[in-house]
Amino acid sequence: MPAAARRMSKTTAAFVLGFATLFAAVDFAEARKAGSSGFGSRGNRTFSAPAPTNTAPGTAAPMQRTMTPQPAQGQQAAPGAAAQQAAQPSRGFFGGMGGALMGGLLMGGLFGMLMGGGLGGFAGFLGLILQVALIAGIAMLVMRFLAARRQQPAAAAAGGARPDFRTSNGGNTGSSFGFGSNGGGSAAPAASAPVQAAVMDTPLELEPADFDRFEQMLAEVQEAYGREDYTALRRLATPEAMSFLAEELGELASSGKRNSVSDVKLLQGDLSEAWSEGNDDYATVAMRFSALDAILDRKSGNVLSGSLEEPQESTELWTFRRQKGGEWVLAGIQGTE
Repeated sequence: MPAAARRMSKTTAAFVLGFATLFAAVDFAEARKAGSSGFGSRGNRTFSAPAPTNTAPGTAAPMQRTMTPQPAQGQQAAPGAAAQQAAQPSRGFFGGMGGALMGGLLMGGLFGMLMGGGLGGFAGFLGLILQVALIAGIAMLVMRFLAARRQQPAAAAAGGARPDFRTSNGGNTGSSFGFGSNGGGSAAPAASAPVQAAVMDTPLELEPADFDRFEQMLAEVQEAYGREDYTALRRLATPEAMSFLAEELGELASSGKRNSVSDVKLLQGDLSEAWSEGNDDYATVAMRFSALDAILDRKSGNVLSGSLEEPQESTELWTFRRQKGGEWVLAGIQGTE
């Protein structure tokens, strides 16, 4: 191969390699934008996303820290899991295994060119690209066909999703939760009952007093956390949720910081899901609230982040649990992405 052609092929290879590296960097940057984390448990529904609400219409963060074991492969998913999976965008051929295959072939061709052999230089590399493009096109058609077939039953399941049973705030005076006078009603319609029966949970009817208690616990838990009041947190949370809260407080203390939280006010709230599992009741509630929230230096008391004067707003999904005849306790918290 003439020297000019070799220089051209090496330059082209370097350009393509740099281009591929750029895309890899972009993918990595996007992967790090994961949103807020979640901890605790939602019982059978720990690994399924809570239903969206007017307060939290987006996606809730997954339970990244939980002691609940993941269901075995092939086990019936919790209600809404099939619809959630169907709603996820397809990554296409260049994601997953197809992307890895394409990357491997391209890298092999590039290194073959740079070493002066392998694929027969620049002409061989162009031939490789054409072959891979043809294979990719066929694979994309096959994958789209299979995806369309998978989405048909999923769409049917999504059609039975729980309707929005919320009414205006006027139905529940004295509270920031947006429910009617009955306090919410059934957490799911009869259409989803067969799925719920498969995971051994049933719809739960809540009362206005339950929502009043959720609002009280929002402030009690936050302020106990800000005071580092472990006794109060043990009373207000499950042992699992308490362990994660204590872990966070311990990490702050070991770094010479503390989190001051006060003046917690619920601004808006509504029910995502409510159900029973055997002797336990669960309720996942979306809450938008304000608070004076700041990270302080433990010794000097200087504000490192946040504010002790300007309230900050947050939206989170809190899951509460109670045993039959018992009191509600905090079981888990999920941020919103």
